[in-house]
Amino acid sequence: MAPLASFALALSSLASLVAGHGYLKSITVNNQNYLAWQVGQDPYVTPTPSRYARKLDNNGPVPDFYASKDITCGVGGNIPAAGIIDVKAGDTVTLNWDQWNSDHPGPVMTYLAKCANNDCKTFKGDTGNVWVKIDQLGYNPSASPAWASYLLRDQGAKWKVTIPPGLAPGEYLLRHEILGLHVAGTRMGAQFYPSCTQIRVTQGGSTQLPSGIALPGAYNPEDPGILTHVWRINQGQITYTAPGGPVWSGAAPNANRAGP
Repeated sequence: MAPLASFALALSSLASLVAGHGYLKSITVNNQNYLAWQVGQDPYVTPTPSRYARKLDNNGPVPDFYASKDITCGVGGNIPAAGIIDVKAGDTVTLNWDQWNSDHPGPVMTYLAKCANNDCKTFKGDTGNVWVKIDQLGYNPSASPAWASYLLRDQGAKWKVTIPPGLAPGEYLLRHEILGLHVAGTRMGAQFYPSCTQIRVTQGGSTQLPSGIALPGAYNPEDPGILTHVWRINQGQITYTAPGGPVWSGAAPNANRAGP
């Protein structure tokens, strides 16, 4: 193959890989749409646009999900957003990705953390067991598609999350992520795509979040939900359990479909 053709092929492959990634583009609550940080656009806008999810530098995965604080809210510095979305306990929030067309099988997970001092503008959530899982789908061999990430794709790159009905009012970070397992057979090969949206629960109950997990800290590279072979799961040789522990008992039923 000629050098020029080889170079063109390499560029094409790189473009396909980048195009396969994705990021949270907007959030819909009660038919109102709120923009997240617009990757590739907002850094060039002056003054900085008011957004409702924290800045992301790119649409790729977190390079070091084990020790880096980037795993908390994505690669972008975990800078508090200017806006906050008012929701009621029990509301359904739709998380809209810019796209998700890649062949990245894996679970979809969502966590909540209560902002310290009820102030998300001063809270990062990168220390302590503050993250409580409220939503998760992984691999269900009886469903079609079996993988949650494929379900998100088939739903038009959208994912619905219900705010726990009894949750106490206050300010929270809603952390939503896809875990891509396509190269998870290699240590540190799993790909996490997290984002953090700032919400204010205005009408709720009296239920406080329990102690949860720490991010960074909870995602161990040796966890079989992180270091695994997708083909063995697909063939029924092993069962799959997503990392981060079970969904909180106070969470609402999954708004996308039932099952693991």
